[in-house]
Amino acid sequence: MDVEERLSLVLRYPTEEVITVEELRELFQAGYRLNHYIGFEISGFIHIGTGIVSMSKVVDLQRAGVRTQIFLADIHSWLNNKLGGDLEVIRRVAVTYYVETFKRIIESLGGDPDATRFILGSDLYHHNDEYWLLLMDITRHLTLSQVRHSLTILGRKMGESIPLAYLVYPPLQVADVFALEAHIPHGGIDQRRAHVLARDVADKVRFYPLKVDGKRVKPVALHHKLLPALNITSKPTSREELSELKMSKSVPQSAIFVHDSPEEIRQKIARAYCPPRDTEYNPVLELLRISAFREERRAPLVIKRPEKYGGDLEVWRYEELESLYREGKIHPADLKAAAAEALVAALEPVYKYFQGPGAKLLDEMKSIAITR
Repeated sequence: MDVEERLSLVLRYPTEEVITVEELRELFQAGYRLNHYIGFEISGFIHIGTGIVSMSKVVDLQRAGVRTQIFLADIHSWLNNKLGGDLEVIRRVAVTYYVETFKRIIESLGGDPDATRFILGSDLYHHNDEYWLLLMDITRHLTLSQVRHSLTILGRKMGESIPLAYLVYPPLQVADVFALEAHIPHGGIDQRRAHVLARDVADKVRFYPLKVDGKRVKPVALHHKLLPALNITSKPTSREELSELKMSKSVPQSAIFVHDSPEEIRQKIARAYCPPRDTEYNPVLELLRISAFREERRAPLVIKRPEKYGGDLEVWRYEELESLYREGKIHPADLKAAAAEALVAALEPVYKYFQGPGAKLLDEMKSIAITR
């Protein structure tokens, strides 16, 4: 596979941006085996934004010859008081439910789950003096203003009442990039600010400098699109507002979980925001794009329509679907029905896992969610 083919895999949907494409091209041209990483807080159930969207890029990176790493951020989750702030529970969920779910999704997307390295934050930090020296070194090169700017909207609005733990979080994220030797830190577009901080300090840190063939390089940040919440009521006006209106496990009606039954998926999509002819920030169109059109189709997607409205439509490409919807040739109800069936098919291997070998893990997660 040549450099441009590898680049096209990294850049294709659901990638939103790479900082920078030219730097990534140069790293590929050097022939060096690159390392990737994406980190996740350990909290509730995994939804399709975390699952299908994030893991689809992990699979793309695998195909592009990049070593993929999934960082299970137990300490970060504890700082943010996830799962009641119980570190023991957070760690247990990380190495059981999270690892097994990600493996099943990677496999269902055509990737190799055994080719991805899973790292628990506690394991990375344990007896690792250089990590803590790296973290202190990073703080020497950051200002309070930079750290505040990297916070979420909610964190920035807290002013002087913000918990100190929130300010510790971004330098930890930056340190993880270097400690994991991640040439390609990856996340949703809402992780952009932390990755830019990592690029800002890349030439300055003394510990864990990121290198290729002995030469210092900046991490190349990869950001994928965020799935809009199913229950949004209006279009976001900015990328930052979208990050606040993304699919969220803390708002169950906004999200589809990877273990949801076919009937649950159909019901959730039937209630989703889907204004007629509107193709911008339309969650139903995004669901179809990620489940039915990410790979080249071998058969058309059939949009079922009543005969009085012209009968069924066959669609081969996402751009064609979007155009038909914008022109009013597809009714929102018909679009929702097609999206539901496409997503049910995409999630079938994961759903079957949780109905069989993974049933105990799901039951344990449900009990934790209820008690927390």
